[in-house]
Amino acid sequence: MLYAFGFERLGVVVSDLYFIDPDPMPGQATPERGVRLELRLFECGEPTGSIYAARPITIGRPLWRVDLLQDADAAPGTFDRTHHHPDFDGWIPGPRVFVKELSADPLPWLAGKLSDLPALLKETGVHPGDVAEADAAGLRAAVPEITDTVRGLLERVWAGELGRPADGTGTGPVTSARISWL
Repeated sequence: MLYAFGFERLGVVVSDLYFIDPDPMPGQATPERGVRLELRLFECGEPTGSIYAARPITIGRPLWRVDLLQDADAAPGTFDRTHHHPDFDGWIPGPRVFVKELSADPLPWLAGKLSDLPALLKETGVHPGDVAEADAAGLRAAVPEITDTVRGLLERVWAGELGRPADGTGTGPVTSARISWL
């Protein structure tokens, strides 16, 4: 399942995730499942054909990511693999950064990050002046809806409806990330 929240030039995408890390850290070789949220660049094109034509919307490269993951066999709410990626090199995320507060209570931590776009952008290496104030204001206003969406996806992952391997059984092999897209 994929949700997108678009503002001026930035947006947030949120999806469920089932992941087997091809190069796991020690003690993390089992599959992971949960919810991924990314701050992304969005581009809106011009309508073609007539003034009534739909505008193309492109969800571009990521600037920041948070993965609310846990061992796929762990009890709901464990968040033992929860981390974020404060930087990207193009499309490639930097290393996982584990934060005690994020794993302990992820939704308030996430809400705090999204509510302060200038500080979040500073972490990513993007100059806050490169982003319209409308992005910051829109994101701030949408934080409750975004965190409600994340909470709802987590509940569906924990219920076994989402965050499943590609074969859909919840037990089959998968060799890479699987995100459910609408």
